[in-house]
Amino acid sequence: GGSNAVNHMFNQGIKDVEFVVCNTDSQALKSSPVPNRLQIGVNLTEGLGAGANPEKGKNAAIESKEDIREMLSGDTKMLFVTAGMGGGTGTGAAPIIAKIAKEMDILTVGIVTVPFAFEGKKKMQQAQQGIDELRQNCDTVLVILNDKLREIYGNLAISEAFAKADNVLTTG
Repeated sequence: GGSNAVNHMFNQGIKDVEFVVCNTDSQALKSSPVPNRLQIGVNLTEGLGAGANPEKGKNAAIESKEDIREMLSGDTKMLFVTAGMGGGTGTGAAPIIAKIAKEMDILTVGIVTVPFAFEGKKKMQQAQQGIDELRQNCDTVLVILNDKLREIYGNLAISEAFAKADNVLTTG
């Protein structure tokens, strides 16, 4: 998902970019190599993630909106919001983060992945709803179809397929 993509970009040593990783899951944040970390929804999720519930992800971002605003204050001119859509945190929080950035007149670009078909219809529907909400608050949104990656790269093992998705999120 989005955190993995940010971790990957950070590890690539990309210069002149400030990376921030946001998550509801405290363990995922602790394992990130990115020094700028923001745990959202601390009271709501108690650090346990959003449990594939976009509403919980949304409420986590709302709970932490002042922290998000503070993170973006200063000289932020452009924001890339990366998220794996279909789960809880990325699907629910990404549109809220983008909305806050838009309110601050920050050029905002969403870069998101859509679940593989094998991940199920519910996850796909949640992803589409999240993308629709994200589009309302971004200047542009790039959508990467995970199933398309399988067409390009062939039948990969599941772990390899997810790794390719994370890599494409970081390189476009």
